[in-house]
Amino acid sequence: MAHTHHHHSLDDLSETQKRVHRILCSAQNPLSAYEVLDKMRGKGAVTPPTVYRSLDKLIEKGLAHRLESLNAYVACKHPHDHQDMAAFAICESCGLVKEFTDPHISERLSHWSDDHAFSAKKVTVEIRGLCEICAK
Repeated sequence: MAHTHHHHSLDDLSETQKRVHRILCSAQNPLSAYEVLDKMRGKGAVTPPTVYRSLDKLIEKGLAHRLESLNAYVACKHPHDHQDMAAFAICESCGLVKEFTDPHISERLSHWSDDHAFSAKKVTVEIRGLCEICAK
């Protein structure tokens, strides 16, 4: 039987959580919680706490990431195991964000964690700089 990642399913999300996920998915760039809230105003009012809770839930399920340095949220482009580290290259000029995973970086980090008996819950690597186009 094929192995399915159940924890990535959208089935057990509330309507609000699904809406937040759709908004993040269709956004070109990371969105702040307030930008998400803004885009949700269209159908049925939601309160900021509701949006924050929904975002937390999506992150918990591995469907979204929070970019600490931008204080913004992105939909996870490729649902991966939570063991996999998510890395983001953030262009400081045009705001483009590229998500990637790198097994080598993950490995080095998990070695460090093991050596220092540190139990890592989640790792988000953020690289800031200029994208190919802006660097020209």
